[in-house]
Amino acid sequence: MLASCARSASTAAAPPASGDNNKEKEAASYWGVAPTRVVKEDGTEWKWSCFRPWDTYEADLSIDLTKHHEPVTFGDKAARWAVKAMRWPTDLFFQRRYGCRAMMLETVAAVPGMVAGSVLHLRSLRRFEQSGGWVRALLEEAENERMHLMTFMEVARPRWHERALVVAVQGVFLHAYLAVYLVSPAAAHRVVGYLEEEAVHSYTEFLRDIDAGRIEDVPAPAIAVDYWRLRPGATLRDVVEVVRADEAHHRDVNHYASDIHRQGHALRDVAAPIGYH
Repeated sequence: MLASCARSASTAAAPPASGDNNKEKEAASYWGVAPTRVVKEDGTEWKWSCFRPWDTYEADLSIDLTKHHEPVTFGDKAARWAVKAMRWPTDLFFQRRYGCRAMMLETVAAVPGMVAGSVLHLRSLRRFEQSGGWVRALLEEAENERMHLMTFMEVARPRWHERALVVAVQGVFLHAYLAVYLVSPAAAHRVVGYLEEEAVHSYTEFLRDIDAGRIEDVPAPAIAVDYWRLRPGATLRDVVEVVRADEAHHRDVNHYASDIHRQGHALRDVAAPIGYH
Protein backbone atom coordinates (compact mmCIF):
# COMPACT_ATOMS: atom_id res chain seq x y z
CA MET A 1 0.00 0.00 0.00
CA LEU A 2 1.06 3.58 -0.45
CA ALA A 3 1.62 5.71 2.59
CA SER A 4 -0.23 9.01 2.55
CA CYS A 5 1.50 12.14 3.77
CA ALA A 6 -0.05 13.69 6.86
CA ARG A 7 -1.25 17.21 6.36
CA SER A 8 0.18 18.54 9.57
CA ALA A 9 3.66 17.28 8.72
CA SER A 10 4.18 19.32 5.60
CA THR A 11 2.04 22.44 5.56
CA ALA A 12 2.09 25.75 7.30
CA ALA A 13 0.90 29.25 6.65
CA ALA A 14 3.74 31.58 5.77
CA PRO A 15 3.66 34.95 7.59
CA PRO A 16 2.29 37.82 5.49
CA ALA A 17 4.80 40.27 4.09
CA SER A 18 4.82 43.45 6.18
CA GLY A 19 4.81 46.90 4.64
CA ASP A 20 4.33 45.65 1.10
CA ASN A 21 1.24 47.56 -0.05
CA ASN A 22 2.26 47.50 -3.69
CA LYS A 23 1.77 43.79 -4.13
CA GLU A 24 -1.32 42.63 -5.94
CA LYS A 25 -3.95 41.11 -3.71
CA GLU A 26 -4.18 37.37 -3.93
CA ALA A 27 -7.24 36.09 -5.72
CA ALA A 28 -9.87 34.74 -3.38
CA SER A 29 -10.58 31.03 -3.51
CA TYR A 30 -13.88 29.53 -4.61
CA TRP A 31 -15.15 29.76 -1.04
CA GLY A 32 -14.34 33.46 -0.77
CA VAL A 33 -11.39 32.89 1.55
CA ALA A 34 -7.91 34.09 0.63
CA PRO A 35 -5.64 31.05 0.15
CA THR A 36 -2.93 30.48 2.73
CA ARG A 37 0.65 30.20 1.60
CA VAL A 38 1.79 26.60 1.94
CA VAL A 39 5.41 25.81 2.75
CA LYS A 40 7.41 22.59 2.86
CA GLU A 41 9.20 21.15 5.87
CA ASP A 42 12.38 23.04 4.95
CA GLY A 43 10.52 26.36 4.92
CA THR A 44 10.52 26.88 1.16
CA GLU A 45 7.25 27.84 -0.48
CA TRP A 46 5.17 25.10 -2.08
CA LYS A 47 5.03 25.98 -5.77
CA TRP A 48 2.56 23.41 -7.12
CA SER A 49 -1.09 24.29 -7.59
CA CYS A 50 -2.07 20.93 -9.14
CA PHE A 51 -1.45 19.04 -5.88
CA ARG A 52 -0.67 19.80 -2.25
CA PRO A 53 1.80 18.34 0.27
CA TRP A 54 -0.89 16.13 1.80
CA ASP A 55 -1.39 14.52 -1.62
CA THR A 56 2.22 13.32 -1.74
CA TYR A 57 3.36 9.84 -0.74
CA GLU A 58 6.14 7.28 -1.03
CA ALA A 59 5.44 4.50 -3.53
CA ASP A 60 5.57 0.90 -2.35
CA LEU A 61 8.46 -0.45 -4.43
CA SER A 62 8.13 -3.91 -2.84
CA ILE A 63 4.91 -4.66 -4.74
CA ASP A 64 4.92 -7.83 -6.86
CA LEU A 65 5.61 -6.77 -10.45
CA THR A 66 5.16 -10.22 -11.98
CA LYS A 67 1.58 -10.86 -10.88
CA HIS A 68 -0.74 -11.82 -13.74
CA HIS A 69 -4.44 -12.64 -13.80
CA GLU A 70 -4.96 -15.72 -15.91
CA PRO A 71 -8.11 -15.28 -18.05
CA VAL A 72 -10.87 -17.66 -16.95
CA THR A 73 -14.19 -16.47 -18.32
CA PHE A 74 -15.02 -15.37 -21.85
CA GLY A 75 -15.13 -11.78 -20.58
CA ASP A 76 -11.60 -12.13 -19.20
CA LYS A 77 -10.33 -13.48 -22.49
CA ALA A 78 -12.09 -10.74 -24.46
CA ALA A 79 -10.59 -8.09 -22.17
CA ARG A 80 -7.11 -9.59 -22.58
CA TRP A 81 -7.49 -9.74 -26.35
CA ALA A 82 -8.71 -6.13 -26.51
CA VAL A 83 -5.71 -4.89 -24.54
CA LYS A 84 -3.28 -6.87 -26.70
CA ALA A 85 -4.95 -5.41 -29.80
CA MET A 86 -4.51 -1.88 -28.43
CA ARG A 87 -0.85 -2.49 -27.66
CA TRP A 88 0.10 -3.47 -31.22
CA PRO A 89 -0.44 -0.03 -32.87
CA THR A 90 1.19 1.66 -29.86
CA ASP A 91 4.33 -0.47 -30.28
CA LEU A 92 4.34 0.23 -34.02
CA PHE A 93 3.94 4.01 -33.63
CA PHE A 94 6.25 4.72 -30.69
CA GLN A 95 8.62 1.75 -30.92
CA ARG A 96 11.29 2.34 -28.23
CA ARG A 97 10.51 6.02 -27.59
CA TYR A 98 9.37 5.22 -24.07
CA GLY A 99 9.03 8.82 -22.91
CA CYS A 100 6.43 9.57 -25.58
CA ARG A 101 4.87 6.13 -25.10
CA ALA A 102 4.45 6.89 -21.39
CA MET A 103 2.88 10.23 -22.25
CA MET A 104 0.33 8.52 -24.50
CA LEU A 105 -0.27 5.71 -21.99
CA GLU A 106 -1.07 8.09 -19.15
CA THR A 107 -3.55 10.16 -21.17
CA VAL A 108 -5.56 6.95 -21.62
CA ALA A 109 -4.87 5.41 -18.19
CA ALA A 110 -6.41 8.40 -16.40
CA VAL A 111 -9.78 7.87 -18.13
CA PRO A 112 -11.13 4.66 -16.49
CA GLY A 113 -10.89 5.86 -12.89
CA MET A 114 -12.72 9.08 -13.71
CA VAL A 115 -15.43 7.25 -15.69
CA ALA A 116 -15.97 4.53 -13.09
CA GLY A 117 -15.84 6.99 -10.19
CA SER A 118 -18.39 9.26 -11.88
CA VAL A 119 -20.76 6.37 -12.63
CA LEU A 120 -20.57 5.14 -9.02
CA HIS A 121 -20.95 8.69 -7.71
CA LEU A 122 -24.15 9.24 -9.68
CA ARG A 123 -25.45 5.80 -8.73
CA SER A 124 -24.82 6.58 -5.06
CA LEU A 125 -26.83 9.80 -5.41
CA ARG A 126 -29.71 8.10 -7.22
CA ARG A 127 -29.98 5.20 -4.80
CA PHE A 128 -29.20 7.09 -1.58
CA GLU A 129 -26.55 4.54 -0.65
CA GLN A 130 -22.92 4.37 0.43
CA SER A 131 -20.17 3.67 -2.10
CA GLY A 132 -17.89 1.64 0.16
CA GLY A 133 -15.11 4.16 -0.46
CA TRP A 134 -14.84 3.20 -4.13
CA VAL A 135 -15.78 6.61 -5.52
CA ARG A 136 -12.84 8.21 -3.74
CA ALA A 137 -10.55 5.30 -4.60
CA LEU A 138 -11.30 5.44 -8.32
CA LEU A 139 -11.03 9.21 -8.51
CA GLU A 140 -7.69 8.99 -6.68
CA GLU A 141 -6.58 6.51 -9.34
CA ALA A 142 -7.50 9.00 -12.08
CA GLU A 143 -5.66 11.81 -10.27
CA ASN A 144 -2.58 9.65 -9.76
CA GLU A 145 -2.49 8.76 -13.47
CA ARG A 146 -2.87 12.45 -14.33
CA MET A 147 0.15 13.24 -12.19
CA HIS A 148 2.09 10.60 -14.12
CA LEU A 149 1.23 12.58 -17.25
CA MET A 150 2.27 15.90 -15.71
CA THR A 151 5.61 14.29 -14.87
CA PHE A 152 6.30 12.77 -18.28
CA MET A 153 5.34 16.00 -20.01
CA GLU A 154 8.51 17.37 -18.43
CA VAL A 155 10.53 14.46 -19.85
CA ALA A 156 9.05 14.03 -23.33
CA ARG A 157 7.97 17.02 -25.38
CA PRO A 158 5.22 15.65 -27.65
CA ARG A 159 5.09 16.75 -31.27
CA TRP A 160 1.96 18.23 -32.80
CA HIS A 161 0.89 14.97 -34.43
CA GLU A 162 1.36 13.11 -31.14
CA ARG A 163 -0.87 15.65 -29.39
CA ALA A 164 -3.47 15.18 -32.12
CA LEU A 165 -3.26 11.42 -31.65
CA VAL A 166 -3.85 11.85 -27.91
CA VAL A 167 -7.04 13.82 -28.57
CA ALA A 168 -8.34 11.21 -31.00
CA VAL A 169 -7.45 8.18 -28.87
CA GLN A 170 -8.81 9.70 -25.67
CA GLY A 171 -12.10 10.63 -27.35
CA VAL A 172 -12.62 7.12 -28.68
CA PHE A 173 -11.48 5.37 -25.50
CA LEU A 174 -13.62 7.55 -23.22
CA HIS A 175 -16.87 6.70 -24.97
CA ALA A 176 -15.95 3.05 -25.50
CA TYR A 177 -14.99 2.55 -21.85
CA LEU A 178 -18.14 4.27 -20.60
CA ALA A 179 -20.26 1.97 -22.78
CA VAL A 180 -18.44 -1.12 -21.51
CA TYR A 181 -18.69 0.00 -17.88
CA LEU A 182 -22.44 0.58 -18.12
CA VAL A 183 -22.94 -2.89 -19.63
CA SER A 184 -20.41 -4.86 -17.56
CA PRO A 185 -18.36 -3.22 -14.78
CA ALA A 186 -16.56 -6.55 -14.29
CA ALA A 187 -15.29 -6.55 -17.88
CA ALA A 188 -14.38 -2.86 -17.68
CA HIS A 189 -12.26 -3.30 -14.54
CA ARG A 190 -10.66 -6.40 -16.07
CA VAL A 191 -9.64 -4.37 -19.12
CA VAL A 192 -7.95 -1.84 -16.82
CA GLY A 193 -6.24 -4.63 -14.90
CA TYR A 194 -4.72 -5.94 -18.12
CA LEU A 195 -3.86 -2.41 -19.29
CA GLU A 196 -1.91 -1.93 -16.07
CA GLU A 197 -0.13 -5.25 -16.57
CA GLU A 198 1.01 -3.93 -19.95
CA ALA A 199 2.02 -0.65 -18.32
CA VAL A 200 4.21 -2.51 -15.82
CA HIS A 201 5.85 -4.33 -18.73
CA SER A 202 6.41 -1.08 -20.67
CA TYR A 203 8.00 0.68 -17.70
CA THR A 204 10.22 -2.34 -17.08
CA GLU A 205 11.46 -2.04 -20.68
CA PHE A 206 11.92 1.69 -20.07
CA LEU A 207 14.17 0.90 -17.09
CA ARG A 208 16.19 -1.60 -19.12
CA ASP A 209 16.90 1.02 -21.77
CA ILE A 210 17.99 3.50 -19.10
CA ASP A 211 20.29 0.91 -17.52
CA ALA A 212 21.70 0.01 -20.95
CA GLY A 213 22.49 3.67 -21.67
CA ARG A 214 20.07 3.91 -24.60
CA ILE A 215 18.08 6.55 -22.70
CA GLU A 216 19.86 9.27 -20.74
CA ASP A 217 19.21 9.11 -17.00
CA VAL A 218 18.45 12.81 -16.61
CA PRO A 219 17.59 14.49 -13.30
CA ALA A 220 14.03 13.85 -12.12
CA PRO A 221 11.54 16.65 -12.82
CA ALA A 222 10.94 18.83 -9.75
CA ILE A 223 7.24 17.99 -9.79
CA ALA A 224 8.07 14.27 -9.47
CA VAL A 225 10.52 14.85 -6.61
CA ASP A 226 7.84 16.59 -4.57
CA TYR A 227 4.92 14.33 -5.55
CA TRP A 228 6.64 11.03 -4.71
CA ARG A 229 8.91 12.53 -2.03
CA LEU A 230 11.97 11.28 -3.87
CA ARG A 231 15.48 11.59 -2.49
CA PRO A 232 17.57 14.67 -3.36
CA GLY A 233 19.38 14.08 -6.63
CA ALA A 234 16.76 11.62 -7.89
CA THR A 235 16.90 10.77 -11.58
CA LEU A 236 14.57 9.61 -14.33
CA ARG A 237 15.20 6.02 -13.28
CA ASP A 238 13.78 6.73 -9.81
CA VAL A 239 10.70 8.29 -11.41
CA VAL A 240 10.08 5.30 -13.69
CA GLU A 241 10.41 2.95 -10.70
CA VAL A 242 7.76 4.73 -8.63
CA VAL A 243 5.41 5.10 -11.60
CA ARG A 244 5.76 1.37 -12.31
CA ALA A 245 4.90 0.61 -8.68
CA ASP A 246 1.79 2.80 -8.96
CA GLU A 247 0.70 0.93 -12.08
CA ALA A 248 1.16 -2.42 -10.35
CA HIS A 249 -1.06 -1.19 -7.53
CA HIS A 250 -3.76 -0.05 -9.99
CA ARG A 251 -3.48 -3.48 -11.65
CA ASP A 252 -4.22 -5.31 -8.41
CA VAL A 253 -7.11 -3.08 -7.38
CA ASN A 254 -8.87 -3.26 -10.75
CA HIS A 255 -8.54 -7.04 -10.94
CA TYR A 256 -9.91 -7.12 -7.38
CA ALA A 257 -12.85 -4.90 -8.39
CA SER A 258 -13.57 -7.17 -11.36
CA ASP A 259 -13.53 -10.24 -9.10
CA ILE A 260 -16.04 -8.58 -6.77
CA HIS A 261 -18.46 -8.06 -9.65
CA ARG A 262 -17.88 -11.60 -10.95
CA GLN A 263 -18.91 -12.93 -7.56
CA GLY A 264 -22.20 -11.09 -7.86
CA HIS A 265 -21.44 -8.33 -5.35
CA ALA A 266 -21.56 -4.57 -5.79
CA LEU A 267 -18.43 -2.56 -5.02
CA ARG A 268 -20.30 -0.74 -2.24
CA ASP A 269 -20.57 -4.04 -0.34
CA VAL A 270 -16.79 -4.52 -0.21
CA ALA A 271 -14.62 -1.72 1.09
CA ALA A 272 -12.05 -0.19 -1.24
CA PRO A 273 -8.37 -0.68 -0.38
CA ILE A 274 -7.05 1.89 2.09
CA GLY A 275 -4.45 4.39 0.94
CA TYR A 276 -5.21 3.66 -2.69
CA HIS A 277 -3.49 5.73 -5.38
